[in-house]
Amino acid sequence: MNAWVGAISYAVGAGAFSILALLLLTSWRGRLPGGLLLLASLGMVAWAGVNAWYLAYGNLSAAWIWTLEALHVSLWLLFLWRLLPRDLTADRIGRGLLYGASGLGMVVIVAAWGGVWFQSSFPKLQVIGQLLLVLAGLTGVEQLYRNTRPDKRWYIKFLCLALGGLFAYEFYLYADALLFRRFNPDLWAARGLISALLVPLLAVTAARNPNWSVETFVSRDVVFHSAAVVGAGLYLLVMASAGYYVRFYGGEWGQVLQVTFLVGAFLLLLVLLFSGQMRARLRVFLNKHFFNYRYDYRKEWLRITEALSEPDDQSPLGERVIRALADLVESPAGSLWIKSDSGRYLHRDDWGEPQGEIPWLEAQDPVLRFVRRHGWVVDFEELGRLPELYEGLAPPEWLKRRPNAWLLVPLFCGAELWGVVLLERPRARFDCNWEVIDILKTAGRQAAGFLALEETSRRLLEARQFEGFNRLAAFVVHDLKNLIAQLSLVVRNADRHAGNPEFVRDAMNTVEHAVGKMERLLSQLKNMGAEKRKEKVSLPLVLQEVSAARASQLPRPQFRNRARRELFVLAQPDRLASAFEHVVQNAQEAAGKDGWVRIRLLDRGDQAIVEVEDNGCGMDADFVRRRLFKPFETTKGLSGMGIGAYESREYIREIGGDLTVDSVPGEGSCFRFILPLAVDVSEERNDGRVPA
Repeated sequence: MNAWVGAISYAVGAGAFSILALLLLTSWRGRLPGGLLLLASLGMVAWAGVNAWYLAYGNLSAAWIWTLEALHVSLWLLFLWRLLPRDLTADRIGRGLLYGASGLGMVVIVAAWGGVWFQSSFPKLQVIGQLLLVLAGLTGVEQLYRNTRPDKRWYIKFLCLALGGLFAYEFYLYADALLFRRFNPDLWAARGLISALLVPLLAVTAARNPNWSVETFVSRDVVFHSAAVVGAGLYLLVMASAGYYVRFYGGEWGQVLQVTFLVGAFLLLLVLLFSGQMRARLRVFLNKHFFNYRYDYRKEWLRITEALSEPDDQSPLGERVIRALADLVESPAGSLWIKSDSGRYLHRDDWGEPQGEIPWLEAQDPVLRFVRRHGWVVDFEELGRLPELYEGLAPPEWLKRRPNAWLLVPLFCGAELWGVVLLERPRARFDCNWEVIDILKTAGRQAAGFLALEETSRRLLEARQFEGFNRLAAFVVHDLKNLIAQLSLVVRNADRHAGNPEFVRDAMNTVEHAVGKMERLLSQLKNMGAEKRKEKVSLPLVLQEVSAARASQLPRPQFRNRARRELFVLAQPDRLASAFEHVVQNAQEAAGKDGWVRIRLLDRGDQAIVEVEDNGCGMDADFVRRRLFKPFETTKGLSGMGIGAYESREYIREIGGDLTVDSVPGEGSCFRFILPLAVDVSEERNDGRVPA
């Protein structure tokens, strides 16, 4: 082999260990293990550098070569001795290794410089000494791994692989030389490149052991992308070899098959590189096996803070909260529930494509009570496997609607459970240890702070809007006062001028004007009367009254009672009727004169369902989610105030129900009132029939 090839090989090894030594030197804090690792790395630099010089120029005494051969192995043995646990057996073995290595090293060095058997064609004594040295090194690696507790071996795994590989290769090199009484030039030259391959393993080991005071930083992104590039290169190399085989044995079709095979292999590589599952698996593997901690905390906090506060991101804050938490555990989807004024946790946002719909979670749900009491992240896989860890907590019923549910992350703002995020299982296997749980809980608190700030800002904005509404009400009161004054004047003069046709005509004009003005005013106001006590209200009766009241406008609503018993709810009759009437009026306006509006009453056990359906223009999902129930948001221009749908939903929630919407643009909408029934409802209707 060309000597320059060997020189370049050792030069690469010297350069790699020089970089490692520089990193160790700049981060060393004076502790002995870190100092010995630095010393052994410098010994490797000297050993590889001298070999590179010797192979390139040859004008160097062989005694220097043998001295550094013994020295670089002895320094690694010294480092291994320091790492062995301080028990009696291990300490004896370590001292034996150290003393034996010192003696063997001195024998090799003395033999090299003293010329014992060195004038012969083969330096037998030096080779035997080196064999015993590397054998001691292999013994030291084995003792270090075996005497380390199983739960601590993760910290020294790559060190044992690196030094075990180094000593095993040198043992093979010197055993081959002793057997054939000559050195294989290829084996000798390859040692430089092989030593360079050990540097990443040693760097990862140093990063995993900060107690050595060697805080070597290895960028996760660099490792991830480097691993992807190396993997892609190895894949292409294997595919190129396979393509050559196909061409060589393919006969007349050989070249065509080779091109087809290589193009297909390249397309497969692109699919793998852009596969979210493959990237997730690679990232989890690297974080698990190459780093002391799973997360780069500085990077994660910057990412989470940017995701939650990024002003250029147009997605809702709820979606950004779910995404920020999901990215921590490679989850593909999730949902967010926020605590409402009624105490329920209402569904707010989704991210990804979660399966199943859960409109709300009850405040007294056993899982939420457990989370409030302990502040835990609930792992539903662990809950099913080890329920005793959760005080016998059973999986909730609503979990059946989410077959891929995985983690329930609490969002605490102070001591209050502000909301929860349900994450789905990741694409790759992801182990939730204490580090994952802690970062999720801490990130959840940070997200809760942003959500609380947004809610406070929203309520402040609404308060300002209601202030404007109250100012408008003051103007309306002023107009009503003028109208009352006009009507009072008519009443006072009625007896005196009742027989005067001119007075009667003017009086009718005044009344007509007053009625028209009051209708216009009342159409812009909601019922703001004083609170009244709830009473048992018959739902069929209220819905019939609403249908009759709205029959003056086309299309006339069609009421159908599908319940087989009398249904009662506890509510204020006028506010309940107003809630229904708002929705029916909106349906009439959406359907137009040529459309239809249908009202249905359904019985669902302990709940009553009232559906108001129309075949109007419909609404898209974004409008329903963001604008439909937003107060003072209207599409009617000056003719509407945008509080009808908001008032209806808020009152229905106030009495323990909910209002949901299913709508398709161009096809129509269906508003669904879900109402809890009064306890003492009659079980059967008097006639036992469903009205036509």
